[in-house]
Amino acid sequence: MMQKGKEEKKSFTCHGGMQMTAGQGYQNEMEITFDAISDNEAFARVAVAAFVTHLNPTLEELSDIKTAVSEAVTNAIIHGYENIHGYSRSDGGRPADEIIHEGKVTIHCVLDKDLLHIDVSDQGIGMEDIDQAMEPLFTTRPELERSGMGFAFMEAFMDELEVESAPNQGTTIHMTKKIGVGDWIDSEE
Repeated sequence: MMQKGKEEKKSFTCHGGMQMTAGQGYQNEMEITFDAISDNEAFARVAVAAFVTHLNPTLEELSDIKTAVSEAVTNAIIHGYENIHGYSRSDGGRPADEIIHEGKVTIHCVLDKDLLHIDVSDQGIGMEDIDQAMEPLFTTRPELERSGMGFAFMEAFMDELEVESAPNQGTTIHMTKKIGVGDWIDSEE
């Protein structure tokens, strides 16, 4: 409830427990939730890229963000909910015995000046051993010809990466990227 004469300030908590309030560096925040199906991977990638465009990121920064988001969303769909439709090598329709497990993927983004914080969450099966899952070339779905490089790509393309997960409680991937690091236009030689 708002009291007369006082402004209500919007506040939120980003990853790491940092409390932000309007006027303290807060610029923008968004959250989208969508069905855990392969068709929504491209939507997620483009939505986050569109969210940061007013910062005028380089093409490389946009590509890094889109790739990391794509990998995180794909992990949620394939490994969190075990929905493989759209990720197999066959071009045929969905086999009759392939079940689409219901579930949602949520992306929460916060812009704090030139820092983009992205959380990708699912309420899927979770992981028992996060360290093993993050090892390059490790995959739980070799039959899908998965490369096991998703976390390695996220780590390479983002400035920070942290994974929280527990069996049967889902997974949240926290990523941070500084926008404008390669500001070559303003640099003088």
